[in-house]
Amino acid sequence: MAIEQASIRDLDPVWSRICHEAEDVARSEPLLWGLVQTGILHHDTLEQALGYRMALKLASGEMPGEFIREFCDTAFAADPEIGLAARADLVAVYDRDPACDRFLMPLIFFKGYLALQTYRVAHWLWRDGRKDLAYFLQMRMSEEFAIDIHPAARIGRGCMLDHAHAIVIGETAVVGDNVSMLHGVTLGGTGKEHGDRHPKVGDGVLIGAGATILGNIRIGDCARIAAGSVVLADVPPRKTVAGVPARVVGEAGCDQPSRSMNQLLRDIEAAHGGKG
Repeated sequence: MAIEQASIRDLDPVWSRICHEAEDVARSEPLLWGLVQTGILHHDTLEQALGYRMALKLASGEMPGEFIREFCDTAFAADPEIGLAARADLVAVYDRDPACDRFLMPLIFFKGYLALQTYRVAHWLWRDGRKDLAYFLQMRMSEEFAIDIHPAARIGRGCMLDHAHAIVIGETAVVGDNVSMLHGVTLGGTGKEHGDRHPKVGDGVLIGAGATILGNIRIGDCARIAAGSVVLADVPPRKTVAGVPARVVGEAGCDQPSRSMNQLLRDIEAAHGGKG
């Protein structure tokens, strides 16, 4: 016997909440009824909704949306970790972004979330040996969302790309779990060298807007990178770095800077007698 739709929703609290919120939107704003009906309520799972949404956004004259949706659905079915990461990323946005007051919002409004899920499908394609198709998704992600993540990069769960314009993550970069980064962040190399050449970012790290982290260096767990910094050397765990080039200016200020999203240096300045 087929499982009733309500039962499916009950088994997935994230998807259930998204559907309830979509129903509220359909009632309160009739002009968005078509968007939430075709984009959310028509689907049985978050994975199906994501496949539809990504196909809608990434389709072009070179690749019809139905083809994109087909390989998205294949990736979600082949690797359940992609769907789990998508849920963790969505909850991370809701938890950390004060502008996000519903689970629904990242899925239909936030390009950083959609770009990250596009990367996750591209990464699956890359590991499956379909590198040219992975590059195609990287290209369309850059064109549509202004975010460039190489499909070979490795990114953990529960990550948030806030505002998410002009983010660049290179081929051999590694980003841990529960990382938050703002617009204009670069995880890049230092030149034309080959091999392992990009940063390794630990768990719980907060990277401020416009920060540039270059080379095969390690950013320790729960570190904090101040906005506009240029980081060229390893950063110890639970420290704050700032400046050009960046230097350690104090402690991170809390156990999980990526969740607190506190980017001010006032506590550090106070500890140094008001000097930056």
